[in-house]
Amino acid sequence: MYNEIWSIKFKTDGDTYRLETIASIDIDCSVDNLVDTASITLPEAVMNQVLNIGNQVKRGSEVIIKSGYDQDLVTEFVGYVEDVLSNDSSLKIKCEDALFLFRKGVKDVELKPTSLPKIAQLLINQIDPSFKLVCDYDITYEKFVIHQETGYDVLKKLAEETKANIYFNTEKKELHIHPPYLEKAGEVIYSMQDNVEKSSLEFKKALDRKVEVTVESTNLKGKVESHTVGTSGGDKITLKVGSVDAASRIKIANAELLRRSADMYEGSIDTWLVPFVAPTYSAKIRDEDYPEKNGTYYVTGVTTSINENGAKRTVKIGVKLSA
Repeated sequence: MYNEIWSIKFKTDGDTYRLETIASIDIDCSVDNLVDTASITLPEAVMNQVLNIGNQVKRGSEVIIKSGYDQDLVTEFVGYVEDVLSNDSSLKIKCEDALFLFRKGVKDVELKPTSLPKIAQLLINQIDPSFKLVCDYDITYEKFVIHQETGYDVLKKLAEETKANIYFNTEKKELHIHPPYLEKAGEVIYSMQDNVEKSSLEFKKALDRKVEVTVESTNLKGKVESHTVGTSGGDKITLKVGSVDAASRIKIANAELLRRSADMYEGSIDTWLVPFVAPTYSAKIRDEDYPEKNGTYYVTGVTTSINENGAKRTVKIGVKLSA
């Protein structure tokens, strides 16, 4: 029998505060979202004593959440307190990863020409130079304009236009930018018969889906240029991006085609805290009942929930990487 444990620490103005009780912890991480979040719910009172965390936990406080079994703790979330809310008979602490720091305004600028990594580095230089950029996705812009925007606004625009996976490793103070499904942080093995509690997975074959993707951009002379990939006769997807060059249009189109038409699972599985898994992991899935679906798949999202009833991870599975 495993003994479930957790640890939550806050740092405010150099002082450390540890939570002694919780009602629940919910952590949501995904490559499809710019921000990873955590929500910590506390009872408003313990042993008829009202909890007073106002001085120790406030907006901007650093937070580290760990969990595990039998004294074997792993780091689940590192970030900052976004808000503390009182709701009915409980307190809720809402947290964000390092994107919290990037919700600051940046200077207006017109960059001509520039690239995805150069724009990201500009944001880091203005907001927090202690962060390191980890980028292997070189999309080139003929022109990129920042006007009355925050760092968050710019990163959101870059993610929407380029289809890049953009996320923070807050613990290491890194901003990551990668092509979809290429970054692999680790590996995990799941057996549908042994360590999967519940499954809502539905297998989708690439052969059953016809997708045609067109990427359109407007060059400096105002002319619309495009690149199309995929198979006609099915879904048609048109993406309008900024003034990227021809090579970048090809990269973006191929990335979107992969996301929409590869062999993949749609849905999720429910597991326990072990084995540990996070977005960008490769999940080897084995199913004795349907061996044709066996393979290695990309983990796109993980929701971890801990409460008085126990702990579970809901793991969202994406494209098939290999057999």
